Amino acid sequence: MRVLTVNAGSSSLKLVLLDDDEVVDHEHLERWDGEPEPLRRFLDTHGADAIGHRVVHGGNRIVAATVADDDVVDHLASLVELAPLHQPRALEGLRAARSIAPGTPSVVCVDTAFHAGLPPAAATYALPREWNRTWSLRRYGFHGLSHSYATVRGADLTGLRPNEGRVLSCHLGAGASMAAVRDGRCVDTTMGFTPEEGLVMATRSGTIDPGLIGYLIGTKGVAPHELFEGLAKRSGLAGLSGTSGDLRDVLAARSAGDRDAAVAFDVYCRSLVRFAGAMVAVLGGVDLVVFTGGIGEHQPPVRAAVCDALSFAGTALDPERNDAASADADITASGASVRTAVVQAREDLEIARQTRAALGA
Repeated sequence: MRVLTVNAGSSSLKLVLLDDDEVVDHEHLERWDGEPEPLRRFLDTHGADAIGHRVVHGGNRIVAATVADDDVVDHLASLVELAPLHQPRALEGLRAARSIAPGTPSVVCVDTAFHAGLPPAAATYALPREWNRTWSLRRYGFHGLSHSYATVRGADLTGLRPNEGRVLSCHLGAGASMAAVRDGRCVDTTMGFTPEEGLVMATRSGTIDPGLIGYLIGTKGVAPHELFEGLAKRSGLAGLSGTSGDLRDVLAARSAGDRDAAVAFDVYCRSLVRFAGAMVAVLGGVDLVVFTGGIGEHQPPVRAAVCDALSFAGTALDPERNDAASADADITASGASVRTAVVQAREDLEIARQTRAALGA
């Protein structure tokens, strides 16, 4: 089955046509305004037996890859305010595909599905229960397609059995999250109701004291929309360093002696270590650590910072392998009890796999 995977970012579009796991053709638009023409041209040229769409948020209802119909589209549209950067563009891609190729099934593959089975202790916020019940407040988790692929691929690379044992999956990019995975099932994760919670990120603050929000709004008069825009777009590495928030820019400024950039990098690494330790504690130890995403794949110092801090649990990196790795590599030190791998992010393969499964192919 030839599956076209559609991965719509906040301003980009990635199209990959796969025949089984082989790439037939692909197109990556760094700037996409939501218009259907690129998708139309690609389908006119290549066709497809099915179209799989990455969607960030599926809410409580969509907990597995699902064939899209009008009701599914309406449900996804109701969740836009929970993922305002990515959900609208995913919907534009989905609506375009259904209009251009109405006879070709479109399947939605949602990032939140991987975390849908979180145990209540991990998924439940300690808020008034009537709030949780009335407004479906819970930890949803994100980057599920990436975590799902990386945990299996990491096991393959390191000689472990897929979907067995305890895995710490680290998706580190501009957005970042970790997942604690036991026997193929996610049991905890760092992102929450929205993609703002958890790790320090490129422009996002990650977890902060809720009292700080009340203080800034109630005492300092910061408007709610200004506050949340600042937390999402002007915080994290960007806010601390005064750079773009791209870790490469932070590291360059740090090397040039910029003290703010040095503090930003230290805060970032401390956040990773703090949450990694929590995930390992939830798992009761770890058998495999996997790094994926732009930072996870290309920044050896970040991988070293995390694994050095987890040495008490048995992690150790081979320095030469770590420095050389950028994708699909075992970087474990000889004799280490915990395996460590770098995995190239391939959400397209996971989308295609889930699309075939949803269609029974």
